[in-house]
Amino acid sequence: MPAETPAEPPVETPTEAVAGAPVETSSDASDGTPEPVEAVTPLIRGIGLLRHLTDAGGTLSLSGLERATGLARSTVDRITSTLARMEYVRLDGRDVALAPRLMELGNAYLAALRLPALLNPHADALADELDESVSLAVADRDGIRFIHQATRRRAMSLSFRIGDLLPAERTAPGPLFASQWTAREWQAWRTRRAADPEDRGFPAVPPRTHTSPDDDFERRAARARQDGWALDDQLIEPGLVAVSVPVRDPGTGRIACVASVVSHTSRHSATDLHDTLLPRLRTAVATMEGALRGVATASFSPASASVSAQLLRASKQELGREFIESLARGLTVLTAFGEDSPALTLTEVAKATGLARATARRALITYEHLGLVSAGPHRTFALTPRVLSLGFPPLSRTSLPRIAGPHLADLAARLHESTSLAVLSPTGEEIQYTARSAAQRVMSVDITVGTRLPAPATSLGQVLLAERATAASGMLEEARRRGYALLDEEWEEGLRSIAVPVHDRTGTVVAAANVALHAARRTPEECVQDILPELRATAARIEAELAVAGRFLRVASQ
Repeated sequence: MPAETPAEPPVETPTEAVAGAPVETSSDASDGTPEPVEAVTPLIRGIGLLRHLTDAGGTLSLSGLERATGLARSTVDRITSTLARMEYVRLDGRDVALAPRLMELGNAYLAALRLPALLNPHADALADELDESVSLAVADRDGIRFIHQATRRRAMSLSFRIGDLLPAERTAPGPLFASQWTAREWQAWRTRRAADPEDRGFPAVPPRTHTSPDDDFERRAARARQDGWALDDQLIEPGLVAVSVPVRDPGTGRIACVASVVSHTSRHSATDLHDTLLPRLRTAVATMEGALRGVATASFSPASASVSAQLLRASKQELGREFIESLARGLTVLTAFGEDSPALTLTEVAKATGLARATARRALITYEHLGLVSAGPHRTFALTPRVLSLGFPPLSRTSLPRIAGPHLADLAARLHESTSLAVLSPTGEEIQYTARSAAQRVMSVDITVGTRLPAPATSLGQVLLAERATAASGMLEEARRRGYALLDEEWEEGLRSIAVPVHDRTGTVVAAANVALHAARRTPEECVQDILPELRATAARIEAELAVAGRFLRVASQ
């Protein structure tokens, strides 16, 4: 299992091959360190742009990105064009928005970490038992970063997202991680505090209004080392309290992650959390550590590159200089890591991505400089929690309607017909429209999001009902066999619609998508011949993004 152990001196790292070479400075360097001469500048700029989009909540105008990055507009245009081609961002007029497929970078880190797959179910069970929010966090230098949140739906509820970075001293997990810091790490923390006294470098938390001496946190870390737990008594903001216990790697005894129960002072004081919930948290942590003991060490099995070399060549031929191949190639390196390949050598990275060894090496040099990759023993490299800073926090709160919306809009624009997404009600008697894109016509189907209709009387409902265990009629059985439902003026005279199912990553039907039109515009046969292939392709694109977004998260259906 991954552990917070200091890396053994590697036999070879990418930067060692250029030791003593001249370096260049870069304003994009995450910690102000000089940029290695062999670093890939387009890759640094692309990562910087993604971070600015993340900090802005997922969307910025092109001019806003120009101001935020300090890059020329032509450079911003080329970077966003490349990222759009990779489906990592969407271009909507003058705005650039993060797209769900970008989450595959964070998924690569979470899969390689292996902790979410092993521990998330235990965190969820504890949240259900206590009826309080439970989180899992890992250390990211002198901060903590969340890798799982099991939240309760309340008026006052936890708003942190997967990937959010918090300063260690303002959290309950922080003192536990700090109890293992070296003298060098403590000095880095003091330097950061002095340079950023208001925590402006942590967008996920309110600015700090009251400073505290450094030795306050040092005393908290010493006590956490002694007690084996730590409290957050309204350090982030008034009303928020938490108690934390470390989950230790059974092989090393080091902290693999920290589990926390988070509440509000209207339900628990910090003292009450300790007295009432700490014993149950400790029991859950013991179960988590048992889950870690049963895991075998992974053997190398390279993940498939998310973007093939063939696609890169085709993109370059189509877009010309607007496609930055070095940026696209560099990003594929991050997706080489995974559950069966948590640590890779340079040779293994090149093999997994299909890149030349020299190209993979320069990408690793760049990522090590940016803090996204760390060198380990036996010439290996591993992703760091900082990979989650590339779009994961804003995208972790996505929903199926948000994923489907742009694809429905594209389909409506191509067909000049209205498109919709709907889910089945809990009783199965009705459908509810959750996303819509209306055609720009004088006469078009007029249904708003939130509308409920009897399920058997609609093409969307027939598709959804057909996927249930037993089909109640020949009509539903036919829809199941064909994989679509066509409604020909049965619901309303002049209205014709065709619908297909939308599946999640497990193959379960979670929604249906349709195209609705006036019967005078296309015959039923033309709907099947012309519209059905386009509709199925749109559903497949929605399913692909839903599979990425839902790998480690629950994606809300509404």
